[in-house]
Parts: sequence; C-alpha cells; structure tokens
Amino acid sequence: MLYLSTRGHPDRKHFCDILLEGLAPDGGLYLPEHYPKISDAQLTELRQAYHMQGYAELAFRILSLYIDDIPPADLKRLCEKTYTAEVFGTREIVPLRHLEDGLWIEALSNGPTLAFKDMAMQLLGNLFEYELARRGEELNILGATSGDTGSAAEYAMRGKQGVRVFMTSPHGRMSPFQQAQMFSLQDANIHNLAIQGVFDDCQDIVKAVSNDHAFKARYKIGTVNSINWARLLAQVVYYFAGYIQATESNDQKVSFTVPSGNFGNICAGHVARQMGLPIDRLVVATNENDVLDEFFRTGAYRVRGAADTHETSSPSMDISKASNFERFVFDLVGRDAGRTRQLFAEGVAQQGFFDLGADPVFQDAHAKYGFESGKSQHADRLATIRDTWERFGQIIDTHTADGVKVARDLRGDPAVPMIVLETALPIKFAETIEEALGRAPERPAKFEGIEQLPKRVQVLPADVARVKAYIAAHCD
Repeated sequence: MLYLSTRGHPDRKHFCDILLEGLAPDGGLYLPEHYPKISDAQLTELRQAYHMQGYAELAFRILSLYIDDIPPADLKRLCEKTYTAEVFGTREIVPLRHLEDGLWIEALSNGPTLAFKDMAMQLLGNLFEYELARRGEELNILGATSGDTGSAAEYAMRGKQGVRVFMTSPHGRMSPFQQAQMFSLQDANIHNLAIQGVFDDCQDIVKAVSNDHAFKARYKIGTVNSINWARLLAQVVYYFAGYIQATESNDQKVSFTVPSGNFGNICAGHVARQMGLPIDRLVVATNENDVLDEFFRTGAYRVRGAADTHETSSPSMDISKASNFERFVFDLVGRDAGRTRQLFAEGVAQQGFFDLGADPVFQDAHAKYGFESGKSQHADRLATIRDTWERFGQIIDTHTADGVKVARDLRGDPAVPMIVLETALPIKFAETIEEALGRAPERPAKFEGIEQLPKRVQVLPADVARVKAYIAAHCD
C-alpha cells in the first residue's frame, strides 16, 4: 500500500514514512492510493474476530490492509499492547450503550485522558516508539489542540524513548480540567505552549512549521494531529466495532452522528464507508462554529477569523478551519489533485473560502457519500444534558450532547440504528454540567485535585518564529 498527497506531489510513500512525516512536501495530506474493499465474507470474519478475539484483533486486521512495512507479528503485538481492558476499562474497549429507540452512544472515552482521542493516540505512541527504535532516530512532535488532542498525545508519549512533544493550545480557551491534565505533566519530554489566540492560530503554526522543509528536516518535526494519517486510520477501527455491536447480519445498515470541528473523526467514518462498511448516513454535528454545517447545507466552505470563532461550552469544536476536510474534498472532486490544490492552496489560503454550491459534485456529498449535518448551541446542550439525565440516568459531556441533539433532529428510519460517537467524559466540562444539572459529574479518583497541581507551561504569542525558537532552544 502506497500513499499520495491530496495536492499531487509525485512521490509515493509507505506507511512508516508518512507516520513520521505529517504533511506532504506540497502542503497536502496523505491518503492511500485506494481504499481496500471489504467483502461480505471479510466483514463476517471481522465480526467473528471482534466477538471472539476482541478489539485488538479487529484493529490488527483492519490496519493490516493499510500497513505492509511492519511485519505482521510486530503489528499484532503493537495492537495487543495498546488495546487492553486494563487501559480502556472493558473487554469491548468501545462498548455501545442504548439511549432510546434507535439511538445509541458508542463509548470512546474510557482511556487514560477520558476522551476519544486516546483511541488513536495510544496506538500512535507505540507506533512511534517502535519505528524510531527500528531506525535509531528521534522525533520532535509539534501539535495543536483545542482541548483533548493535547492531553491524549502527551499521556501517550510521556516517557517514550526518542520522542519530544511540543503541544500548542489556545491560551485560556480550554476547560480548567483540560488545562490541568496537560499543564500538570512534569515529564522532561513534554512541552506545553499556550498560544495567545484561538485554535486555528495554533493549527496554522503547526502547518507553517511543517511547510518549512529545512527546519522540519533539521529538527525532525512530526505531528500527532489528525493530519497524521496513522491517527485517522486508527479511528476507522471503532466504526467497524460500533457497526458490529449494533447489528446481527451484514445486510443491516447503521448511521453515525459525530460531533466535529476538525473533520478528523468523521473522516475516519468516510474511510470506513468507502471500504464498504454498511453505513447509511454520516451526520456532522457542529456547535456555534458551524463552518462544516454551512458547507453541507450550501456547498460554501468559508473559514472564519479569530474574531468570528466563538468561545463555546463545547470548546474542542471551537474550530473554523477543519484541517482534515481536504481529504474528503479530494475524494469529492474525483481525486483531482490539481482541483484540490486550487481549492485549498489558493481558495482557502488566499481568499478564505471556496464555493461548490453550483458544482454537480456537491450533490455527491449526500447522494454518494451519505453526509448530512446539523448544528447545536449552548441552550441545546443544556437541554440535552438535562433530558438525558432525567429520562435515562446518563450524564453526557457537552460535545456528545451536541451529537445527541443533532442525531435526534436527523434520526430518519427507526430501523437503522443511529450511533452517536462519544467525545469525552463529563468531568472534563464540569462547569457546564453543573449549569445544566445543578450537580457536579463524577470524577475518577486518579484526577482528584488535578487543578491544584503545579503547572508547567510557556505562554507565547501567535508567532511562528517564536515557536520555532522555542523548539530549537530545547533541541539543540
């Protein structure tokens, strides 16, 4: 399996090369040359593997379709090391729980940092350590987080041999719990950089550094953001696990609703659907930062500036420039790299938007790829959290509440299960939970008093040069 850039760079690379690289040299994102197709017989085998051997075996079988430069025995061992009941709390790893008729929640937040990002990041940490040891190299990871990516990456990479993490986050825009999870880490290989701006500023810094090829080569810069294909690939697995749990036969379909800001999580669902997983619809749920909802309604993709990026009670989705969206648009325009480059390197980068509303390919977003979208706001989150607690005795976090609200709005055929992908455990957003319910959510014992722990963080302006200087000072 070889990988190409969405913007047409001539190189074709193997998995382990793009694992350590991040963005392609032309600023594009990596995708496989083709999506492996799952036959009905193979899906039956995957169903049996999950039920009889567990999630790690399911992950190994799906990852093996995309990774041919890690020996199978080693890849199997990495999956078994990553996906254990001890780390994720249950044998199922991502158990479904029933909410109401036709509506389910897939629990993705039982890992070390209580957010769905752990599902991919724990594997990524093990892959990095394995490949760096095999090459005798080091890697400096530069990332951007709006809340959960940072802590998931840092907990996955802390103490790993050959790896340093430089994680940017928007100063003061994460929940107190999220900040404490990251900033309380004292490991020497973890560096937190609080950027005076919004998440999109952090993401722009990561891309600018990645596009400085001389700096990237000298300091061996890699990424853990969802622009890294390995992370997105790991997320494909739990779509299969959710489908298998919700169905008894392969002729049944399911739909997924995914709270989305950066389009990485739901892009993994797009990949699973392209592989042949029987997904009916993929529903994008946004908050007040509704760039993606606007696109799927109108065909116009319009990036907003910092002043128009709202600070909300579902902060991990406070994003107005969805970095994974380019992968889907590449498929939408028939894998035309020149057209993709024009839309993003020119349209978005220079004008801040593109509009496919009058283009026939836009109709394919729903008809061919199953995409729909909806929007949720603060009042909707409070009402959904309250209703879910009062009727079902379940407390959900603010992002999952956005998903549940939109899923209810767009549920459709009751015979087709609608699965909402859980984003995080409620404790990460305790202030809003208390506003909704008048009570604090349950806090795992290991996180008692985390907000009072000493912090290790550097506040920097939204300046690429300052971030580069910090990285250089801690690597030379």
